[in-house]
Amino acid sequence: MIAASLLVFWLMVRLLLPKEQFRAKRVQIAALALVVVVFGMLFGKYGATAGLPWWVYYPIPMLITVLLPPLVLKLNARTTAAYLVLSFLLAPLIHGLFSFFLGWTEYMPFWKIPSVGSLLA
Repeated sequence: MIAASLLVFWLMVRLLLPKEQFRAKRVQIAALALVVVVFGMLFGKYGATAGLPWWVYYPIPMLITVLLPPLVLKLNARTTAAYLVLSFLLAPLIHGLFSFFLGWTEYMPFWKIPSVGSLLA
């Protein structure tokens, strides 16, 4: 799931930034992807496993995802708005796909999506 989320994040930033700017900031985008995606998902997963309350392990990765890329990449208002819309649409989409096809419900555990396997059983 982390690999798929990294790919989606990378493609989303590629879609939003002009080609030259994306190329110039590749290293910065890669570091940002590691923090936003990898750290965010691991914090959420292990925070929930460790018994942290949901209002700790869920909002922290979400705030990192929402705030860090526009600040680090110095996005203008229009690109920031597009980034926010895409990030809020793509996170549930990834969750839905992984929940439905693989039965992985950890990404957004409060949204119960039945897996295709459970529907066919």
